[in-house]
Amino acid sequence: MSRQPTAARRSAASRAAILNAAFELVGEVGYGRLGIEAIASRAGVGKQTIYRWWPSKGAVLFEAILVRSFGDGEEPASLPDTGDLEADLRTVLRATALELASPEVDRPLRALTVAMVEDEALAEEHRVRVEEPTREAKRARLRSAQRAGQLPASLDLDIAVDAIFAPMAQRWLTRSGPLTEEYADVLLETALNGLRHHGPNQGPNQGPNQGPN
Repeated sequence: MSRQPTAARRSAASRAAILNAAFELVGEVGYGRLGIEAIASRAGVGKQTIYRWWPSKGAVLFEAILVRSFGDGEEPASLPDTGDLEADLRTVLRATALELASPEVDRPLRALTVAMVEDEALAEEHRVRVEEPTREAKRARLRSAQRAGQLPASLDLDIAVDAIFAPMAQRWLTRSGPLTEEYADVLLETALNGLRHHGPNQGPNQGPNQGPN
């Protein structure tokens, strides 16, 4: 009987143990005190096993967060599309606010932010594997709203994504205010009001049916 399936299962179990250990430890001790040796000890593997798969503790943490967020497929889910743009975005923003406010998620994400500041290669990997696919999923939902006539056809979708989603990320990063469902609702209402009523060539005091003052 071939031993390959057994070896594969053992490798998969070791990988899962390492990722779980990294995620748990960074929540307990923070990124500065997180070390490969501690991860290996918690996971019950040798350090060489970790270094065979990942070049640094930041890379391990990134993989751990990816698996927690997207599963082994590592593909960001598309945004809901029920035909009601505001309801769909409200669902997404409320869920994001609650997730970012959770201590279980907050500390690992802040640790990953520190890791990316220190490691340009890790930051680039994060951009390619997470930021761009996630951004495209958001653009796709807004593009669908354009086709349905819910947003202006001339709207710059990258600007729209920033207007809707960036303020919450900024509030989380700077700890400038609480992340609540109420905040998500106000943010969404404010962003959509602007995006619906101001085309790219309109000034701040011009609505869609107003000429220059």
